[in-house]
Amino acid sequence: MPQSYVKICNFNCPYIIGYIMAIPYGRQHIDQQDIEAVVETLQADFLTQGPKVKAFEEKFAAYVDSSHALAINNATAGLHLAVKALGCKAGDRVITTPITFAASANCVRYVGAEVWFADIDPNTYVISYEATKALIESKPKGFFKGIVAVAFAGLAVDLEAFRDLADVHGLWIIEDACHAPGASFQNSKAEEIKCGSAQYSDISVFSFHPVKHIACGEGGMLTTRNAELYKRLHLLRSHGISKQDIDPKEKGGWYYDMYDLGFNYRLTDIQSALGISQLSKNASGVQRRNAIAKRYREAFAGKFNMQHIPQGYKHAYHLFVIEVNNRKALYERLREEEIYAQIHYIPIHTLSYYQAIGYGDADLSHSEHYYSRCISLPMYPTLSDAEQEQVIQTVLKYAE
Repeated sequence: MPQSYVKICNFNCPYIIGYIMAIPYGRQHIDQQDIEAVVETLQADFLTQGPKVKAFEEKFAAYVDSSHALAINNATAGLHLAVKALGCKAGDRVITTPITFAASANCVRYVGAEVWFADIDPNTYVISYEATKALIESKPKGFFKGIVAVAFAGLAVDLEAFRDLADVHGLWIIEDACHAPGASFQNSKAEEIKCGSAQYSDISVFSFHPVKHIACGEGGMLTTRNAELYKRLHLLRSHGISKQDIDPKEKGGWYYDMYDLGFNYRLTDIQSALGISQLSKNASGVQRRNAIAKRYREAFAGKFNMQHIPQGYKHAYHLFVIEVNNRKALYERLREEEIYAQIHYIPIHTLSYYQAIGYGDADLSHSEHYYSRCISLPMYPTLSDAEQEQVIQTVLKYAE
């Protein structure tokens, strides 16, 4: 990220009031508490797969109201483990949204299965229930095996509705909640359902990449309420190797066995220590993100389309997206002011790899229309009021 400085003007007065660094769309915040947590672990006996990993898993499971949590080295690995643990294999077909990072679809390809895309809701930008239902019902029962539902930008998917649909057709559900720790929705009983609770999904997946809510450098978490799935995920995370159910008196204390072809997808104690510290501040971080979003919404009301939030939903605001005409012009204008907005995302079905598979005729008009207009503005808890004001005024001047 460029480290040059830009002038911040008071837009009600013609004088300079200070300087700030270039403004990215997202930024991690590491404070002294985080640093001390990592240093303490560096000075302890374990650097990897020690007590901090287990503590992080337990604290995270409690935070999202789930029964089990499993720390992994990144969310892509988590998605891979999830589809593998659910038995997804070559010849299977899985539905997901085209408006997400490629990993949400790639995990299906890792096991040789087919990806099918359902269009987004043009108002909420998350996978459309109606489009998904129509796609499933257009094929014989058993044609599809599962759904990867993405909480895009930090807005939860109504997984209660998707669960009912999935149960009718015998499908599993993975909730890609990488944008959404701290997000929730209300179910039909007016209960708060947190992203990652896995009350309606089989497995939920989170990311701890630096631009996400909880920064571990890299890392992720899987959550589930299914004890058998948890055991399967746990086994696959570490080479498929386990000492469980082995009598050390009979076999020797060194003995282990390998039960499946697993992977080395473990998180370290160092990262877990940072994750525990970061998790403790996520509630206040989400609160600040919502305050930033409120200010954007008030400034842009009536001027730009923005993501609709259904009643009863709590948004985690990993991203704040607006839709604009001539998006490229605004993107370049913001960069001139050293405001580094981003585009989320290029529809997966238009990427060369998926085009080569044969998605050229896919009817995903809402996704393509959204992509032609979307731009993600700076959104992170340490974004200052002055920085946000510069973003707002630059966008408004563009609109004029």
